[in-house]
Amino acid sequence: MDLAAVRGRIAAAAARAGRRTDSVTIIAVTKGHPLERVREAAGAGLLDVGESRVQEAAAKQAAWPDAPVRWHLVGHLQRNKARLAAGRFALIHSLDSLRLADALEAGAAAAGVVQDVLVEVNVAREPQKSGAMPEEAPDLVARAAGLPHLVVRGLMTLAPYDAPAAVQHRVFGELRELRDRLATSDLELAVLSMGMSADFEAAVEEGATMVRLGTILFGERVS
Repeated sequence: MDLAAVRGRIAAAAARAGRRTDSVTIIAVTKGHPLERVREAAGAGLLDVGESRVQEAAAKQAAWPDAPVRWHLVGHLQRNKARLAAGRFALIHSLDSLRLADALEAGAAAAGVVQDVLVEVNVAREPQKSGAMPEEAPDLVARAAGLPHLVVRGLMTLAPYDAPAAVQHRVFGELRELRDRLATSDLELAVLSMGMSADFEAAVEEGATMVRLGTILFGERVS
């Protein structure tokens, strides 16, 4: 894991955008990797760990119950897994529908917790990907923010795979602009989760506060 090089690239991208170089949190995405990669991340000071599947995360959490990390759910969340997910993650990045908001609210209420979430927006309008359409996002943010057991911390998106830099910047810039339109004094929406191993520098230049990095840190997934 060449973490120093990754941090250097993040710092350079932030500097190009006139941002503080410490304004970006790395989510170390360990999906498909064994628990040893979570331990490796924690040992390197990466205390925010991302998983895509609730059951895989649950198994790792059970195997290391006192892990000094904050767990993030960065993959698509099915409604029938909402009850299992609620309270298990510091932040769920993939709230993408009103029905999922209601399911997460019910799960969080049953667990007696308040769950932090991000609203996932399909800025690029890719039919094969999840996420609310940009025009649906305002209603979803407002609905989720009004639920007593959910707190909307911001927005998330993915750029198209292998997109050229201009497309990456457009997608990430549009998410930032959407956040700026939706944010209020009562709903800050401070988090912008965008950027992965192939496009995190463009995301940082466009305002990402969290980047989700797996392959660049740990290599290709085992499963």
